[in-house]
Amino acid sequence: MSQPTQAPPAPSNRLVSLDAFRGLTIAGMILVNNPGDGGHVYPPLRHAEWHGWTPTDLVFPSFLFIVGVAIPLALGKRIERGDRPWSLLAKVFWRSAAIFAIGLAMNAFPFDKPVATLRIPGVLQRIALCYLAASLVFLKTSLRTQVAATVGLLLGYWALMTLVPVPGVGAGDLSRPNNLAAWLDRRLMPGHLYKSDYDPEGFLSTLPAIATTLIGVLAGRWLLSSRPIGERVAGLFAAGAVALFVGTVWDHYFPINKALWTSSFVAWSAGLSLQILGLCAWLIEVEGLRRWARPFVIFGSNAIAAYVLSGLLARVLTMVKVGGPSGKLITLKSWIYSHGFAVLPDPTLASCLYSTAYVLFWLAVMTVFYRLKIFIRV
Repeated sequence: MSQPTQAPPAPSNRLVSLDAFRGLTIAGMILVNNPGDGGHVYPPLRHAEWHGWTPTDLVFPSFLFIVGVAIPLALGKRIERGDRPWSLLAKVFWRSAAIFAIGLAMNAFPFDKPVATLRIPGVLQRIALCYLAASLVFLKTSLRTQVAATVGLLLGYWALMTLVPVPGVGAGDLSRPNNLAAWLDRRLMPGHLYKSDYDPEGFLSTLPAIATTLIGVLAGRWLLSSRPIGERVAGLFAAGAVALFVGTVWDHYFPINKALWTSSFVAWSAGLSLQILGLCAWLIEVEGLRRWARPFVIFGSNAIAAYVLSGLLARVLTMVKVGGPSGKLITLKSWIYSHGFAVLPDPTLASCLYSTAYVLFWLAVMTVFYRLKIFIRV
């Protein structure tokens, strides 16, 4: 029978590379979520229409992977210092509930939507559920069971999506309206989805997203081992190569698809996350090259705050109306974009420069927080 996890020894120094990778993903989230003109966006900054992937599709799974890496680092320290099991569980449940509630509040903002049409799933809600599940697995099971749970989730989700028939459709249909995950979401949460026929952060697809987080947990345990840092970094690169190979092969049978969070997508995105984390760790922890990472460390030290505040301000900019051409009222965002960026002859470049400026604005805000030692934790 599996025995509960024994915490690996805590590292002597904070993993700056993990903060840098976390900050890189937050900067990426802000960049892709805030184009100046949604009709003019460079293809790599858009999500894939359905099957396939773009760099944008890799941002969210990278963050969930990082959430997993941080679990053994944070909870392992608490176990080592003797925190009681009930205290650890209370912390995990409280943090999950708080993140989920913040996500619901963001969906509701500016609180003028009827409850009957309020979107229930969301990015923060998925983070909360994946953090909760992965933390419980880490606290209550052995390493072997954690590996088995990860593999079981991926194989189980593949079997559900390809073998279980959807009423009136049949089995194995992965099209947007007819797949099992979308069908189930429409029955469990009618009227509360991102789109009328599906939600990219829906119920069933959260299962493989938990596997993404558990892969991060396994990577975190590896980073906390007593092996030399060079060996640990090499292990990340090797594991990433294996995961990329698995994702590439599985794509032929269960296509890479971010909206469905397919098992091949989990393997492929986790492989890239392992490679990027390995690169950050090699540059920062092995070679001691840290200056390049400072902006990302600043973002990473206040990740949830940067994501939430940037999202709320973006919504405010579309709510506030100001005088436009011929006295017509336009949104404040449109006014800023038209006066500061749309003057450029290339509308796609102008749109990208707006989103880049938005990232830099929030970097300036988070730099002030960082220097004042204001770290908003949930």
